[in-house]
Amino acid sequence: MSETPHRIYFTQVMHRRLFPVQYRFTYKVFSLLLDLDALDRVPSLLGTHKGFGLLRFAAEDHGPRDGSALRPWADQLLREHGIELAGGRIRLLCMPRVLGFGFNPLSLWYCEHADGQLRAVLAEVSNTFGDSHFYLLANGGKPLAWPVRDTASKCFYVSPLMEVAGEYRFRLAEPDEKLGVFIRQFHKDGRLELVATQSGAGEPLSNRAMWRALRRTPLMSFKVMVAIHWQALKIWLRGARYVPKPDSAHPKVT
Repeated sequence: MSETPHRIYFTQVMHRRLFPVQYRFTYKVFSLLLDLDALDRVPSLLGTHKGFGLLRFAAEDHGPRDGSALRPWADQLLREHGIELAGGRIRLLCMPRVLGFGFNPLSLWYCEHADGQLRAVLAEVSNTFGDSHFYLLANGGKPLAWPVRDTASKCFYVSPLMEVAGEYRFRLAEPDEKLGVFIRQFHKDGRLELVATQSGAGEPLSNRAMWRALRRTPLMSFKVMVAIHWQALKIWLRGARYVPKPDSAHPKVT
């Protein structure tokens, strides 16, 4: 039997705010790296169809958010931005639903051409209000080198304690034996405002590995959502200014 094309990563997420309130926190999560063309080859513990399950990859949590097939949607989005994969692999880094509940603050779509070279990364950002946005990291369809380094203007409301302004700077290592995601957010005046990282070790996805992940981080999705609100409350109590959600619409992809 050939080795699974999917991987699981046991990681630590770190957020560090530098101003106007200095604050740092970490929490443990596990993430899956799934080949979108091989979802019929995931281990049995991970469900991929609608319904209740201990662990489930939910297509409706990503992309168009309507439960439709993600691969055709991603191909069309990339073509609209001048990027053709010619059938190359797309892998999605995300957290699964646990006991029917899931939330992904950040999912990463690694998009390769048929020649095996990376052409784009889609950084899918979600907030707790049910909104999402894609930052397209690409070079006009030309190959990208690892680690991927790119910038994007912040145009999506993520936190009620931060303005929708400034710039993200991404540094993404190739997801292999280890995972390394490094993002810096710069304020509109140029000062470094926030650092967010996710790092850890990975292995081929298996039922045994998923059971181990559940033992290490039970009820992970619930803990992530609670942690987001709890940490936000503590930052606000330390003096961070409340920023209301803007009414203006924004492009879905930038």
